[in-house]
Amino acid sequence: MFTTRPEIAGTFGVVATTHWIASAVGMAVLERGGNAFDAAVAAAFTLNLAEPHLNGPGGDAPIILHDARSGRQRVICGQGVAPQAATPAHFAGLGLDLIPATGLLPAVVPGAFDAWMLLLRDWGTWELADVLAYAIGYAEAGIPIVPRISATIEGVRPLFETEWKSSAAVYLPGGQVPAPGSLFARPALAATWRRLLAEAVGASREARIEAARGAFYRGFVAEAVDRFFRTEEVLDVTGKHHRGLLAASDFAAWEATVEDPARYDYHGHTVLKCGVWSQGPVLLQQLALLAGFDIGAMDPTGAEFVHTVVECAKLAYADREGWYGEPRFTDVPLATLLSETYNAERRRLVGRDASLALRPGTIDGRTPTVDLDAAAARAALLTRAPGAGEPTVARLGVIGADTCHIDAIDRWGNMVSATPSGGWLQSSPVIPELGFPMGTRGQMFWLQPGLAASLHPGARPRTTLSPSMALRDGKPWMSFGTPGGDQQDQWQTIFFLRMVHHNLNIQEAIDLPSFHSEHFTSSFWPRAARPGKLVIEGRFSDAVLAELQARGHRAEKGEDWSEGRLSAARIEAGQMHTGANPRGMQGYAVGR
Repeated sequence: MFTTRPEIAGTFGVVATTHWIASAVGMAVLERGGNAFDAAVAAAFTLNLAEPHLNGPGGDAPIILHDARSGRQRVICGQGVAPQAATPAHFAGLGLDLIPATGLLPAVVPGAFDAWMLLLRDWGTWELADVLAYAIGYAEAGIPIVPRISATIEGVRPLFETEWKSSAAVYLPGGQVPAPGSLFARPALAATWRRLLAEAVGASREARIEAARGAFYRGFVAEAVDRFFRTEEVLDVTGKHHRGLLAASDFAAWEATVEDPARYDYHGHTVLKCGVWSQGPVLLQQLALLAGFDIGAMDPTGAEFVHTVVECAKLAYADREGWYGEPRFTDVPLATLLSETYNAERRRLVGRDASLALRPGTIDGRTPTVDLDAAAARAALLTRAPGAGEPTVARLGVIGADTCHIDAIDRWGNMVSATPSGGWLQSSPVIPELGFPMGTRGQMFWLQPGLAASLHPGARPRTTLSPSMALRDGKPWMSFGTPGGDQQDQWQTIFFLRMVHHNLNIQEAIDLPSFHSEHFTSSFWPRAARPGKLVIEGRFSDAVLAELQARGHRAEKGEDWSEGRLSAARIEAGQMHTGANPRGMQGYAVGR
């Protein structure tokens, strides 16, 4: 079948990311003797420069890795936690029933930096200075601006010029939006990394990395954030000015952790995801439901395939809404959610016609609370409420924010899947001394008590970031993932099914037209839902659209190339293969 580009094959190493420069940097590290872990870290810091509207140093980074030496797969949790001062009572005192999407109030401890340092220290081989050299070089000399960065900055230019002056100083050099194709430098960020390296001293490589962690979380980085959050009142999406809650003590109390991945066996494959502090297991739940259908007999671009996958996604995402959250504060019965007994019962809810209900399962007599009607009513906020809708949304920073992804495999068989995000240029003001903003993932907490994802000081927000890895017959097979918020584990499920059941290669599965549902509650402010809404790419036939509508889906066509930004890398029959998404014209896969 036709593909937009070849599936890359090789025996030395492969790297795929959401930006061609980051992919090239990762491959350069492999060529210079680094392993997949070194390559992923170098690519990640490069993405801070190449896609600042999609990720930044103040963001988050969940990572799944396969270590060829030990034969083990591990998850590094790079999702930071809520500040100790972030309580429901504090937000109630401000008159808020949702945590805003922008400004300082939704900031959590930035988890990405520590996650990358942990990966580099325990599994990498390179010095931090060598890994950071690529990003520092681009920060000082400039990196080519893609059109979407310029458009994002233009969208929030009035906000930067009138309110977030520290962001204007970085992203409006000379008072102008950087033009597409121009070189854009980040001297303040380069200075931050150089200062951090100057403080990263020690007798060994590991000690130097530990010193860098200390400088970030217990030194000048944490102190600069603390000062800014204590002294500045910042305009956010509420239309009011608020101070932040993040403090240096929150930085010092947190560090990235390592844990076992969640797992599900499906048709000879074992799929690995991050835990229930993320939405990751919702992909496993979809597979557990779909295991009862003959997916291989369905046309992968036909109405029956789309309908079956979407109806199972609705059930799985209803459980995500009802059950998932920080396991230190809520009991998530994941073993039951993935059990055949539970899924056999849930599978009976999938009929010929689309459901317009949000139906979490009942477990041990407990049925979690979900309010689809309220979420549907909040959808109106995006167009009607003060401080929302275009062009006000752009003025207050709530414009399209997404994510990045990295896949890497080296010649020793090490494998990485990582989905860095957050710290978006458009959602929080730059900390002047550092040259980058904090992340705003706190908007994913609920302020109502008693819900699985309710706000607790020191809790992780139930992140949408969701890298994936799969074993085939017990051996490491594929790393994959995508940006896309709530859609990440819809697009990845579709991609995986097409590879497993329809024998497509990576590039073929990426290029086929995809789809997503907006039926369930969004993880992002204003926590809206659009019951029954289904968006399919324009390349689907009109007959498929008509059939889906006849089954009760509120289906519509999007642009021809609009669904997903997947990339993946796999090992098979002694070769490595990789592919990347052509949508958006930024993702790239390289290898030899």
